[in-house]
Amino acid sequence: MKLVWSPDAASNAYIDTVKSCENIKESGVAELLSAMAAGWNAKLIVEAWTHGGPITTSIGLAIAARHTCARHVCIVPDERSRLAYVKAMYDVVGWVSEVIVRQAEEVLGELKGVDFLVVDCTSKDFARVLRFARFSNKGAVLAFKNAFQRSSSGFRWQGQGVLDRGTRVVRSVFLPVGQGLDIVHVGSTSGSGSGESMNKNHSRWIKHVDQKSGEEHFFRGKF
Repeated sequence: MKLVWSPDAASNAYIDTVKSCENIKESGVAELLSAMAAGWNAKLIVEAWTHGGPITTSIGLAIAARHTCARHVCIVPDERSRLAYVKAMYDVVGWVSEVIVRQAEEVLGELKGVDFLVVDCTSKDFARVLRFARFSNKGAVLAFKNAFQRSSSGFRWQGQGVLDRGTRVVRSVFLPVGQGLDIVHVGSTSGSGSGESMNKNHSRWIKHVDQKSGEEHFFRGKF
């Protein structure tokens, strides 16, 4: 099996996220991630959040999960963060996804079949947390927010202990959205044939509208 792109699901999730976040003045990262999670028909969406952090990404992922009937898990470090997250989500979308109060590496070590994972590069231990993730055998999409703030120069996904040595990176693309968005597509584990089919996929055009200036930006990449 492999991830299969659905443009209709991506479009619907994108539009719903734009409507939900129209009164929140933040970057368009949430809309893009929502479209990607829904477009790739993700079934286990995982993110981490802490008190005081932006809520728009969580809104976008929750909307994507509704479109794909996915399990959306948000990992928070303490009860204070859980209460703040639940309130923020109810205030905007009227529902809340599954919230787990524990350390991210502990939860990721137990969750099987993650196929859409969002990581914040401002977290000093984001690379270590990644090593605990148990990805779906059909592949996974990893999204890294705030990539401009990543401290490591000459950063590489493989060869620096960020991803396991056996993890196959099919495609990666950097998008200058928000504080930088790094997208990595991890290949399936069903055999070499799936890797070949992914390499033959056509490029995808992603449209991003700057909420402040109204300018439209188009990014092309393979995942």
